[in-house]
Amino acid sequence: MKDPYRQFLRPVLFSGLKLDAELLHGYAIRTLSYLGRLGTESSWQTQWMQQQFCFTSPRLSQSCWGLTFPNPVGLAAGFDKDGEAALVWPWLGFGLAELGTVTRHGQPGNPTPRLFRLVDDGAVLNRMGFNNQGATALAGRLEQYWRDRPARIPMGINLGKSKVTPLAEAAADYQASFQLLQPYGDYFVINVSSPNTPGLRSLQSVEHLGEILTALRAVNNSDKPLLVKIAPDLAWADIDAIVDLAITGGLAGIIATNTTIARQGLKTQRLAQTGNLVAAEAGGISGLPLQQRSTEIIRHIYSRTQGTLPIIGVGGIFTAADAWEKITAGASLVQTYTGWLYEGPWMVRRLLTGLLTYLDQADLAGIGDAVGLSHRR
Repeated sequence: MKDPYRQFLRPVLFSGLKLDAELLHGYAIRTLSYLGRLGTESSWQTQWMQQQFCFTSPRLSQSCWGLTFPNPVGLAAGFDKDGEAALVWPWLGFGLAELGTVTRHGQPGNPTPRLFRLVDDGAVLNRMGFNNQGATALAGRLEQYWRDRPARIPMGINLGKSKVTPLAEAAADYQASFQLLQPYGDYFVINVSSPNTPGLRSLQSVEHLGEILTALRAVNNSDKPLLVKIAPDLAWADIDAIVDLAITGGLAGIIATNTTIARQGLKTQRLAQTGNLVAAEAGGISGLPLQQRSTEIIRHIYSRTQGTLPIIGVGGIFTAADAWEKITAGASLVQTYTGWLYEGPWMVRRLLTGLLTYLDQADLAGIGDAVGLSHRR
């Protein structure tokens, strides 16, 4: 199948032109939001998107936390912070989508410019700072969306701490967001690993994370799965402590990983938009530079838990081979953001058809049989 994005649009978007990455992202969200609200099950727009971007096979279906995912490839948090395009993600082939990060209080985020593409590295540097309209706005939007058309795929909601909330009051802040959004998400993610909110990563300590988890469990009346998203820059001992808390504290799973603050091995030395040295720029890096580290952490968590704790793997997924590596390392589901940005809307279909080929080569009945496969060889 021809891919007009890679053939025509990507050369323009990723050319030497100093195009504002955040401005382009805003255009994309508004377009996708319009398509989602315009389309119905039988509309020609939806049928065209299904034909172009979707691929279905029962062998790719995955089950976690009592939820059925039509396939294991999801959209990572950060792309659709306010859920504006929530209706369109199923039509683009995803088996799950994670909205947010959303905070209790709406906030503008960090000063611009704050989103940069490192094209030579297949990466993105961002220091957005949880810019979003707030939990109340997201709840209102999803209530309207789901009333008219219930979600066709499991939808996660990624929760962050409001910048105005002191660290000592973080648990109450997360709890308030969760209470507002509980009816509208199929699973929820405690994001304590973004490098772009001052002090946030300190909440990854077992003490603080335990307080947040306790606060959410106290109001989790519908027994929604609660996950935590961790940073790739943690020491192994800190990762082990979080895994142990997840098991004893009732977390449903771990998302590995968020963006990295590491700068080693980058080909891009200066940002095209500003001319500043990348090494001196604040923010987290996603994409290919994160690929190996996130897979190592997935493999470690799976080994430590003997595969008993579901993992969502994210970081540097561009191809079916990338997704297969994370799944066989121990990820039950995978997510992409930067890869989808670079590869375009036909990427998910390529991943899914490629995963089916890998299942055939390994003589496996379904994708669930591939989870952790590299540990059994």
